Amino acid sequence: MSGSDPTYRPLGRARSQGEGGAAPLAGKRLALVTGGHRRLGAHIAAAFAREGFSLAIHGSHDTRLDSHLALALEENGTEWEGFVADFSDPEGAEELIGKVAERFGRPPDVLVNGAALFGQDRLSDVTADDLMRHYAVNCAAPALLTKAFAMVPAGTADRCIVNILDQRIDHPHEDQLAYTLSKLALAGLTRLSASNLAPRIRVNAVAPGLTIPTTDYDEAQMERLEALMPLHRLPQPEQIAEAVLYLARATAVTDQTLYIDAGAHMRGYDRDFMHLCR
Repeated sequence: MSGSDPTYRPLGRARSQGEGGAAPLAGKRLALVTGGHRRLGAHIAAAFAREGFSLAIHGSHDTRLDSHLALALEENGTEWEGFVADFSDPEGAEELIGKVAERFGRPPDVLVNGAALFGQDRLSDVTADDLMRHYAVNCAAPALLTKAFAMVPAGTADRCIVNILDQRIDHPHEDQLAYTLSKLALAGLTRLSASNLAPRIRVNAVAPGLTIPTTDYDEAQMERLEALMPLHRLPQPEQIAEAVLYLARATAVTDQTLYIDAGAHMRGYDRDFMHLCR
C-alpha cells in the first residue's frame, strides 16, 4: 500500500537497541488501537507497548503522538506504524484491518475501538446530522472494524476486541445526546458480537468515568467532582489502560464491561460532569 493513500500514513517504528535496520520484530502480538495517538487512546497504546506488543496506531486526521506515548514506544523498542482513516466515512474503517495486515504481514490479534466523536447537543436541539455523525464514528466504524477483524485468518489462538464505552450508559442524562446514544449502541454491539464471534474471538468493553479533563474544567471543579464520586477519587488513565490490558490477556473472559469510574456508574447525575460543581 502506497504512502500516498490518503487513508494510510506510515510514521516509522521505534527499534530495540542494537536492532538497527533489522526486519520487523517477530513473534510479538499485534494490537490495533483506534484513536491511539492522543489522550486516553495514547495511554492505552503506551500500556500495550510496555507489555511488548507491536502496535498499529490509528488517528482520524493525523497520527501525531502525545509525547508520553512517543517516549514509551522509544523506550520499549516497539514495532509500530501509524494509520489515518476518517471514520465519518465508516467504509474507511472496514478497510483499515486489511491495511494493517498488509503492512505488518499479519492481522492484528487485539482490536481496541477507542476512537470517538464527542459533541454538545440535547434533545431540544439535536439534528439528524449530529445523530448520524456520532453514530458513524462511535458505532458504525467499530461494527465494520469488528466485521473485518473477524473475517481475516487468525494469527494467534486468542484474538479479542475491547470497546471503549462510557460510564454514563448506566444512567444516561440529556447532555451530549448524540454521543450518548452512539455509546449505548456500541454497548449493544459488544454483547451481540461477543455472542456471535465466540469461541474464535472474545469481545469485551471498558467504560471509563471522568479521567482526562478538557479545558472546560478548572482545578477547583475537579477537586469537587472527586468528592462527588462514590470512591471520592477520579480514575487515572493508566488504570483504564490496565483494564484494557487485562481484557486482552483474560482468555476466559468475554461479554463483560469493566467500569473504571470510581463508582460513578452507580449514581445518576442530572447533567454531564462539565456542568457540575462549578
